[in-house]
Amino acid sequence: MEVFSRADRTADAALIAGFALGDAQATTAFVRRFQHPVFGMAYSVTRDQGLAEDVSQEVFVRAWKAAGSYDVRRASVLTWLLTITRNAAIDAIRTKRPTPVDDDSLDPLLEATLQPPSAEDVALLSLESRQAAERLRSLPPEQARAVTLAVIGGCTAAEVARREGIPLGTAKTRIRTGLHRLRDAMKEARHD
Repeated sequence: MEVFSRADRTADAALIAGFALGDAQATTAFVRRFQHPVFGMAYSVTRDQGLAEDVSQEVFVRAWKAAGSYDVRRASVLTWLLTITRNAAIDAIRTKRPTPVDDDSLDPLLEATLQPPSAEDVALLSLESRQAAERLRSLPPEQARAVTLAVIGGCTAAEVARREGIPLGTAKTRIRTGLHRLRDAMKEARHD
């Protein structure tokens, strides 16, 4: 829960009013006041400094466009701005995602992933890719399918849910749990 004094809220409301009007001094003061929390939120979501910098710039553009509709009674300026930041960061991550594979290509991909490799495939695969495939096959089949659809197929959790005929929460859990298990297996392999 945020604790702001009435003076802080009044000062922030005055800053955003000047920002909305395009006042150069108010704009500079507004950006300086909120640049660190905005960048911090963007970085915590994206985990990429360059992308977080781009998101931060986008946030101030979005904030400027929406500043006239800001309502001090609904949230503090910081809360409002961090909400914009979170949404912009998620948008940026989504646009960076690989292009999803078309549905016709996913079935053979899933089959190949979940079937033991043939002798010819084993000969062609590098040690690293064999180990990754083995780790994927070590997952329960429903988690392996969800991870394959999400990571290799580029599907969102909602698309995985639709394709698998399961609730969205179940799809998210399968993806998250599968990825955690793969990460743990990789950490274990490094320590061996």
